[in-house]
Amino acid sequence: GVLVAPGPDLVWLTGYRPTADTERLTLLVLAAGQDPVLVVPTLEAPDAARAAGAPALTLRDWTDGKDPYAVTAPLLDVSGRFGVSDNAWAMHLLGFQQALPGTSYVSLTQALPMLRAVKDEAELERLAAAGAAADAAYEEIQKVPFAGRRETDVAGDLADLLRRFGHAQVDFTVVGSGPNGANPHHEAGDRVIERGDMVVLDFGGLLHGYGSDTSRTVHVGEPTAEEQRVHDVVREAQAAGCAAVRPGAACQDIDRAARAVITEFGYGEYFIHRTGHGIGVTTHEPPYMIEGEEQPLVPGMCFSVEPGIYLPGRFGVRIEDIVTVTEDGGRRLNTTAREMAIVD
Repeated sequence: GVLVAPGPDLVWLTGYRPTADTERLTLLVLAAGQDPVLVVPTLEAPDAARAAGAPALTLRDWTDGKDPYAVTAPLLDVSGRFGVSDNAWAMHLLGFQQALPGTSYVSLTQALPMLRAVKDEAELERLAAAGAAADAAYEEIQKVPFAGRRETDVAGDLADLLRRFGHAQVDFTVVGSGPNGANPHHEAGDRVIERGDMVVLDFGGLLHGYGSDTSRTVHVGEPTAEEQRVHDVVREAQAAGCAAVRPGAACQDIDRAARAVITEFGYGEYFIHRTGHGIGVTTHEPPYMIEGEEQPLVPGMCFSVEPGIYLPGRFGVRIEDIVTVTEDGGRRLNTTAREMAIVD
């Protein structure tokens, strides 16, 4: 059997995304020859019933004060071996071990996410819609003033725009100005953006349950020749990574294609992360575009292609699109201009 805890796997299998990370046992039980059973605390049962409306799915709730393992035990083979999804709480597995000493557990950390990696047409449509909404937010953010405002102010504008264009959840709004742009995951702070700054924008969230994630780098006023050159190198590297996408290519081939361009121009040591990650019901999931990952690409996979150059203490540049593998190559789900935008 399989035990699926709250997290991306549960969302993908049932459509149910618990409103909070809870200590109360919530679990999808999959056993051979039985309909799937979703075990939830009683106070979450109405939301679970609405979200997970599959006819074959049985809902089993338990109330505070009851033993959730006693409720779940009859669903399990007491001498069985169970695969356990990512995100399972150790306290729950220990509870099962105590209630059912004959059971054993193995991790499905690799197996379930790889099942999610290939999207069907409905999923691709949702990812395309999320990407289009993020693109609309990027077009609008270029119209707001940057100079003289804090990074947090621009990040707030970005979050508002994502919601305006349909996002139910905003996961991140990176605004890295000047030297802060050299930190790929910089958290927007109180630094006041100045004229002459490069500004890395990286933002995304969930629309209709599927993720967006895009990066562009803008400049406040006219860039220097060096800043323009670095941006051009990243743009060329990103194009090379996207051009390498095709069925049968290994994930590492995408990383190699982008990294080769940056290395050729002498910035290899400043490209300090993998080239991409999968996206679906969460914004980071397999497959990963990184050296050593030989997983072949197949049609329906979706992932980011996001090379960058980060010059410590000076500035950074990143350009990111979500790409889906087609029958004969790859298709970008983000369509906004990749040239450096000049903002005020």
